[in-house]
Amino acid sequence: MRVISRTQEHEIASVFIAEDEAGRRIEFVESTQPPMDISKKWVIILSTLYGCPVDCKFCDAGGDYNGKLSAEDIFFQIDYLVKHRFPSGIPETDKFKIQFARMGEPSLNPAVLDVLEQFPAKYPINNFVGSLSSIAPHGTDAFFERLLNIKKKYYDSSFQLQFSLHSTDEGQRNSLIPIKKWSFEKMGEYGNRFFSEGGKKLTLNFALGKDNILDPQTLLKHFDPDIFLIKVTPVNPTFKARMNNIDSLIVREEKEYPVVDALKAATYDVILSIGEWEENKIGSNCGQYIRTLDQTTHMSEGSYSYKLQDL
Repeated sequence: MRVISRTQEHEIASVFIAEDEAGRRIEFVESTQPPMDISKKWVIILSTLYGCPVDCKFCDAGGDYNGKLSAEDIFFQIDYLVKHRFPSGIPETDKFKIQFARMGEPSLNPAVLDVLEQFPAKYPINNFVGSLSSIAPHGTDAFFERLLNIKKKYYDSSFQLQFSLHSTDEGQRNSLIPIKKWSFEKMGEYGNRFFSEGGKKLTLNFALGKDNILDPQTLLKHFDPDIFLIKVTPVNPTFKARMNNIDSLIVREEKEYPVVDALKAATYDVILSIGEWEENKIGSNCGQYIRTLDQTTHMSEGSYSYKLQDL
């Protein structure tokens, strides 16, 4: 595995592209969270698959799958970015967060769990937060059982689990995420077991298009507000979103949304996570995949405008 290119350097985020011996490519990201700089919080976002077999309607990384990364190749991304920023090999930041959320559904690759087991010995640090985002595909029960055991043994309160739902209507959810998935009931039951007192609440993520359905009463049937919180994000300006006519409900200019008020009225903690809009231009946001620039000549408005630099 070797890094072959990256986006133009920016203090907010950078995307790196690596290639294995067979020519398969992955992307991984480093970012900060303004107004905090890297000394306060540093986030890296890793790929777990070569592409993704799930063809979500707003994600540019989906629909082109070429296999699973090994634990060694996942660690390559971590090690490269740590050495790139911190030559000592020790992340010198108050909070070091790793998200398994760039390319690929992580629960489809058991090597993710190998990395989580090996990480504390390789990086014996106390400022680490692990984060895994999943659509909870059907057939991943063994993965999540092992994840639960790893979390209890190594991380407990320093691990975040996110289920990406995007709609509370089953028909719409199946259209947006077109594979067989866990039911809300099964997610809720697992979340009850995963949660630990004093630990982080599980996150239910909704990247909201204007037509997406988000009904708080449906959520309350399955997801206890004392255990789950809601994160509402924009639909980022990807090629897939434009192709499927999905316009974001969440926009930079608006500050208040009735759906957020309704969720709060249902006693959920709500994170309205808009982030830095410059990341759309960089191509580092969730659902973006800058290699799609090789496959289209039609630039998505407001995104993918940072040039790639060969390394």
